[in-house]
Amino acid sequence: MEDLLEIVLLQADVLELTSNPNKPARGVVIEAKLTRGRGPVATVLVNEGTLRVGDSFITGKQYGKVRALVSERGALVREATPAMPVEVLGLSGVPKAGDLLLVVKDDAKMKQFIDELVRKQRESTQAAPQKMSLEQFYEKMAAGEAKELRIVLKADMQGSVEAVTTALAKLSTPKVEVKVLHGGVGAIAESDVMLASASNAVIVGFHVRPEVNARILAEKEGVDVRCYSIIYELLDEMQKAMTGLLEPEYREQVVGRAEIREIFTIPKVGVVGGCMITHGTVTRGSKARLLRDNVVVHDGKLGSLRRFKDDVREVKEGFECGLSFDGYSDIKQGDVVESYILEEVRPSLG
Repeated sequence: MEDLLEIVLLQADVLELTSNPNKPARGVVIEAKLTRGRGPVATVLVNEGTLRVGDSFITGKQYGKVRALVSERGALVREATPAMPVEVLGLSGVPKAGDLLLVVKDDAKMKQFIDELVRKQRESTQAAPQKMSLEQFYEKMAAGEAKELRIVLKADMQGSVEAVTTALAKLSTPKVEVKVLHGGVGAIAESDVMLASASNAVIVGFHVRPEVNARILAEKEGVDVRCYSIIYELLDEMQKAMTGLLEPEYREQVVGRAEIREIFTIPKVGVVGGCMITHGTVTRGSKARLLRDNVVVHDGKLGSLRRFKDDVREVKEGFECGLSFDGYSDIKQGDVVESYILEEVRPSLG
């Protein structure tokens, strides 16, 4: 780090890089959070100009008037010059890391910006995800396309929102995509619950909890709210939820095999094959396929299963029996019957 700083300072001297402190301030938001008592707070690095208490400014989708400036040592200061990091109080909301902060001297322009911002926020609220997005989700599921785990994320700091969003995005696979519909700073509010309800999403809180009214609304709407303080637990839970979105997978296991040696026609029963069980156990009512020259000619369900004149539940290897298929009678001497089961296995995200 010392070597890096030395090179940066050397390059600044060689290139004669300077900043003019005698102009309206311009800076970059490094971090932002919502604090109790102080409200929205942004850590800003001033690039040029001087930021003073009382200055009106805009930053990203937020605006405000500097109510107080706090230095990196926690002391109140009246102004911040170029290359100086400060905490800025007096914002209308929590900006995003990387947003530019611009001081606006013209009150008319400031009012115009605020009016335009309010108009866009109103339009965005009216066009917020409605039932249509949920219908599109079900359509994708019905079409067999990649499924989505939709998340509304709230955290204590903007940096946490970005870190968790990035980590969740890395969980996406070709089978299930993780999509953060909204990421914000502060407690889980009623608006977050309504968004999650309309979009069929899960609400995830990182170092924050839901407001009382939001919790009641979530229970009423059936919205799943999960709160975490450790990111590894959060990611592990989301991965389990992703697995739950997958359709069940089944693995076939052949449990019995029989060779048809005679064909009988029995009144009220129909065509019955006289068989020898050559492998495993054949069970009445189980799934079975009929093979003719190793080609599947029918796949269905076994109907009757008899030993002599008695109906039996199963017949084991080495014993003879008579069997028939439900709704199928085209069986021939020399055909082979394979009895099988389908075992449900845990789906994989890979």
